[in-house]
Formats: sequence, structure tokens, C-alpha cells
Amino acid sequence: MQRNPYEMFKQQIDEAAPFLKIDQEYFDILKEPKEVLELSLPVRLDDGSVKMFKAWRSHFNNALGPYKGGIRYHVQVNRDEVIALSGWMTIKCAVVRLPLGGAKGGISCNPAELSTGELEKLTRAYALGVSRFIGTDYDIPAPDVNTNAQTMAWIADTYEKVKGFSEPSVITGKPIEVGGSLGRGTATAQGGVFILREALKELGLHGKDLTCAIQGYGNAGSFVHQLLQGMGLKVVAVSDSKGAIYNPNGLSYDKVKEHKLRTRSVVGFPGSETISGEDLLRVDVDVLIPAALEGMITESNANDIKAKVMLELANGPTTPEAEAILSDKGVLILPDVLANAGGVIVSYFEWVQGRTGDYWSEKMVQERLEERIVQSFHDIWAIKNNYKIRMRQAAYVQAIGRIASAMRFRGIWP
Repeated sequence: MQRNPYEMFKQQIDEAAPFLKIDQEYFDILKEPKEVLELSLPVRLDDGSVKMFKAWRSHFNNALGPYKGGIRYHVQVNRDEVIALSGWMTIKCAVVRLPLGGAKGGISCNPAELSTGELEKLTRAYALGVSRFIGTDYDIPAPDVNTNAQTMAWIADTYEKVKGFSEPSVITGKPIEVGGSLGRGTATAQGGVFILREALKELGLHGKDLTCAIQGYGNAGSFVHQLLQGMGLKVVAVSDSKGAIYNPNGLSYDKVKEHKLRTRSVVGFPGSETISGEDLLRVDVDVLIPAALEGMITESNANDIKAKVMLELANGPTTPEAEAILSDKGVLILPDVLANAGGVIVSYFEWVQGRTGDYWSEKMVQERLEERIVQSFHDIWAIKNNYKIRMRQAAYVQAIGRIASAMRFRGIWP
């Protein structure tokens, strides 16, 4: 049975608590969302019928700044998942020193079953519903699972029509033509690669012939394949929701991506062996990258993992029980709240650019992303070594300390 992600989040808070000298009241506050909006969205479909969709937006904590977080479309979206994701965003923003709090949104739906017109209607219905719940200095949404720049453009357009004025900094992850940032599309994968590079240096493995498996081949998973190939790592297995493929000699990013675009799955890629998603976790590789959904690495499959390093590009992919097993095996887990923070870092850059009207070159975006995320890695690596704890615990120690300090200065009111 899959773990409740909100319970996972609260357990991760508890696991960091022994290493922090903070009053219990701050831990109690950090386990609860400040407010959650729930919506029921009626949408008229192409066949004339009306279908109801459930949707949410969670504001978790804004002690460090405005709420920030993505919007996902998926059949498994529910209230507790959205709350957990907004909690992880709160930690993530604090880990990488962003002046932002944590939020998340989602709609329970299967985008593959909806036409482009139906997706636009659903998106605009959601944007209308949350228009009183978002804003440049209040809550800034972004893309997540099964949403993209087009989705963000529909939301921004709906919001601006409701408000009656232009507000390019209310949404990030937008198309470049409507105020998006260069480098945003690849930011999650790029940030993860920077983190992996630094970790491999610390382990004395950087520059060696290493193999990798990627679980999930959406935006983050596919782009990380491309970037790792450029780094010299051999990607031998990848998966999507329909299955996985394996070739011990390596998989070409360009060819796998073309096959995925043409067939809508990596399965059946010429020259590869089709395996199950669970089999992908058993492949003998140096690096495993979970880039799908939360709760995919569990106590039932953790013992099968042979990788030395696990880079979490997905949010919450590893249950606490699985993490304990992997840590006992000596696996270095680079946690989601650090490993996939490149997306929110460049979203922050886009927010700054939208507010100022000063748009940056891709080179500037990349340089500032690298500087911020690499510094964050070394801060957390030092905490890990100092306390002899896991990387996730170290990241939470860093983040909770910053958030609690901000709450202490602000005071608890009302």
C-alpha cells in the first residue's frame, strides 16, 4: 500500500528535529498548511456533456516570502498529496535560500483523455477559481506534472482578464513570448545535474565511466538524459508510465526522445529490451534517478536497488522506510528538496525578471542557477558531515532553521 505523502512529509520533519534547538511550537506549525482552497470545476466537454473535476491549491507557509509552487494534472491528485507537495516546496525554497514560501496546486484528471480545447476550458476554470488565491506578492504558481508553458499562459491570461491589468510575474514557467525566462524548461534537470556532479566529486567518482537508469521520462527525466549524455554518463535504462527499456550499451537521447514523441512511449524503442518499471530498479547501475511521482521507492523494492547514488528529481519518490534500507546499504540519496530545486530557482529568476521588466540571457540564468544550487549542496554536505546524518536530514535541518528563525522574528500572530 502506498504511503500517504502528507504523513511522509511530517515524518521527515520529525527526523530532523533532534538536530535542531528549536521550540516545539515551530515544528507543530511546520506540520500544518496555513490554508487550503478546494474547488469543484464543471467543464463542458466536446461531446456536450458536463464533467465535474476536483481541484486544490494549498498555501503551506509564507514566513520567508510569497507562496510558490507548481500545478499538476493527474488522476492521483488529492488533498493530502497537494498539502504534502506544498510542504516540500516550503522546505525546498528555504534549502536554496529563496525569499519564498511553499504552495502547490492540482486537478484530479487524466489529461490524456482530454482534447486541447477541453484542457483549456479546465485550466481557465481552475485559474478563475484560484484568481483570488494567487498574486505576484501572494502566491506564484508554475508548471508541474502534466502541465507546461501553454498551461501557464492560459492561467496568466485568465488571471489578467479577471484583474483587468497585466501582471507578468504572477505565473512562472510561461512561454518566452509572454514573459517567460530563458532556461526555465530545462532548469529542474540542469539543477539536478549540477548536484550530481558535485556529489560525484565528493565521492571521488567524477569523470569515471558511470552508468545510469532514469525512472520517468517526462520533462525532467528526458532532459536529464540529454544532460547526462553530455556529461559522459551512460544511460542504460529509462521508463515511463507504460514500461521501461534497457540496453547495456547505452540509449541515445535523440533517438529515444524521437521514438517517445512518435509513439507516446519509450517502450518498443529499436535495439532495446523491454522490461517492467520494477525491473528498471533492479538494473545494476551507478546512479538511479527517480523522476516520476512520489512514493515510487518503497520498502518492498528498496533492497533491489544496486545504485551507489540516487538523485531524486521527482518530489517525494522515496518513503522513509525505503530511505532507511538504502542508507543502511550505503546508498547516497540526494534528496528532492535539493536535487530538483533548479526548477523553483529559475522560477524565482523569472519572477524577478517579470517584476523588473529586465530579462536575462540564458548564460546569466545558467550561471546564477549553478552558483546558487552548488553553494546549497556544499552547505548541506557540511551539515551532513558535521552531524553524521543523511542528506535529507541535513537539508531539513538547514531549511527548518531558516523558517523557524523567520517565524521567531515575525512572532506568532494571530
